[in-house]
Amino acid sequence: MPFPICSTCGTQFAESVVPPTTCPVCEDERQYVGWSGQAWTTHEALGAEHRLHLQEEEGLLALGLEPAFAINQRALYLPTDAGNILWECLSLVTPEAVAALKARGGLDYIVISHPHFYAAMVEWSEAFGGVPILLHEADKDWVLRPSPHIQFWSGDEHRLSETVTLIRCGGHFDGSTALHWKHGPREGGALFPGDALQVAMDRRHVTFMYSYPNYIPMRPSDVRNIQSRLQGYKFADVFGFTWGRNIIGEACEAVNRSFDRYFKATSG
Repeated sequence: MPFPICSTCGTQFAESVVPPTTCPVCEDERQYVGWSGQAWTTHEALGAEHRLHLQEEEGLLALGLEPAFAINQRALYLPTDAGNILWECLSLVTPEAVAALKARGGLDYIVISHPHFYAAMVEWSEAFGGVPILLHEADKDWVLRPSPHIQFWSGDEHRLSETVTLIRCGGHFDGSTALHWKHGPREGGALFPGDALQVAMDRRHVTFMYSYPNYIPMRPSDVRNIQSRLQGYKFADVFGFTWGRNIIGEACEAVNRSFDRYFKATSG
């Protein structure tokens, strides 16, 4: 089976004669196996049933699958001084999406917050000539389609430029990463935290969970580490993992309130 894709989490695996018997991402307690059992698709089959939808979202180009597939994250195109970054990844690449991004200057990096969004990252890299995929080395074991295009970074910070920094938050995964963009897309800058900080449905707070679908809270010690690692970073906006899950304006204050609320709720 050419590069099987898990139908529940959207992760693409290495090429194999037959699909794996299980998906380790879904077998992990942070995710789940589909209620009908493990199922697989391929990039070709996915493209026959879905398309990539592109639209502007709060000053950025956003990309996602339509109809929704797997976890239903959306990716964001960040035109930064460090280069053009695809933040997060999707399970489908289409010629139309590639052409749209190339018309804006192409890609210099793919940066992904954590293993649930690795998706078809190698397909995306190869569609742009093998651009580097930046992942934290703490999550190295979750890479299920190895590639020479993958570059692992280490430590708690990785500066790509004077205005773009990757921050290891941990908590949800050991290598869970947030991207801080000091100067964009709007005045005051933005934080892109993946699921390390999840934008709540009220869009006035974030929350902290080890498993979102299985409702396992994050350990207070891990939340304190996130709080510590974000100290000194200012941002006007937080862009969450999927469509519309953003805090636009006064987001740094909202995150600080959310830390206080979490520790009050877990203090006993």
